[in-house]
Amino acid sequence: MTHPVDVHVGKRIRQRRWLTGMTQQQLAQQVGIKFQQIQKYETGANRVSASRLWDIADALDVPVSFFFEGLEKDDAGETTAVPADLMGDKEALDLVRSYYSIPENQRRRLFELARVLSDVA
Repeated sequence: MTHPVDVHVGKRIRQRRWLTGMTQQQLAQQVGIKFQQIQKYETGANRVSASRLWDIADALDVPVSFFFEGLEKDDAGETTAVPADLMGDKEALDLVRSYYSIPENQRRRLFELARVLSDVA
């Protein structure tokens, strides 16, 4: 049975990989493993060792702590993940990635346009 922390860490790996536009194959090559192992990590089917998580963090250019953000304990002391509905949505992640690929000056103008449109709606 998968542990909620392993599932959460796997989701965070997938989210960061998507945001950077990296494929499972590319991440696996940088870390020195097969892409099937990345798949298993991302689903929480396999636990990520500390040293492997260190390598993945380095490849994805985030601190190791990034993978644990959003974890909390409930009233019963059980570990739970704070729902990250937006970051779990592939369309939202694609939108964020596309947004950050726009040159900064145009991105600011697009942001202001979106802000005005959302105020009108």
